[in-house]
Amino acid sequence: MTLPYSDFSLERALLGIKNAGYPYVAWGVKHRESNGEQVPVMPEDAPVESARSLGKRCRDLGLEPIMMFSTIYPEHPRGLDVLTHRIKQASAAGIGQLLTFGHTQGGNRPLWIERFKILGPIARDHAVTIVVKQHGGETGTGQACADIVREVDDPNVFVNYDAGNVMDYLNLDPIPDIQKCAEVVRSFCIKDHRNWPKDQDCGPGFGEIDHYRLLEPVLFTGLTMPLAYENISAPLLDRPSTPERIDVQARRSREFLETVIAGLQAKS
Repeated sequence: MTLPYSDFSLERALLGIKNAGYPYVAWGVKHRESNGEQVPVMPEDAPVESARSLGKRCRDLGLEPIMMFSTIYPEHPRGLDVLTHRIKQASAAGIGQLLTFGHTQGGNRPLWIERFKILGPIARDHAVTIVVKQHGGETGTGQACADIVREVDDPNVFVNYDAGNVMDYLNLDPIPDIQKCAEVVRSFCIKDHRNWPKDQDCGPGFGEIDHYRLLEPVLFTGLTMPLAYENISAPLLDRPSTPERIDVQARRSREFLETVIAGLQAKS
């Protein structure tokens, strides 16, 4: 994701991700541009031509865009309209997955079901899949997200698994949880977590989550699943003050999960 580079320009984020060896990119939320302002990667009301242009910009750099944030809760009063337009933006950009999640303090689950049943066919018409990730509240666990997805019962609404958030918000081990939703998982937000010596999210391999056990349930599904790195930071250390330091973290994170996946494939 461009998210770890949010203190720097989107252009620098894309270059850093490419130079760290990634062939894909997920669009984050905002980036601090040269004028010092935090500018949205893709404003929620931007015309679809803007999304198409940014998709081309990514591909010209050698990065295939595969996921984007919705930046709005599904139960928001404008949620249905914004998510509908987000689907159209994603489609114009050639992005396959639109990521959404609920409020950490809860949400209106019946309204979620109602709106996802409306949004599913729209997403299908535009070759986009809506994925719902864990974020406390009504989406605290993978099982909770899976229950929503199963009730919606639409082939374009699935689960994105964020193990770090399961451990962070609920202090639950995500390994038993993913067993309860693996068949409806279609992507991951990669984020680790530590409860000691400090309670904080971190990059994969730095925390307490066993990524071998996390990925094994989906390893041989025959599906292509994005693994979007949301947090790549090192525990206890200050946030990087230069993009070059983030580049190092990005490369390390990629190499860690490539090693995990290679090991699982070799074992099987």
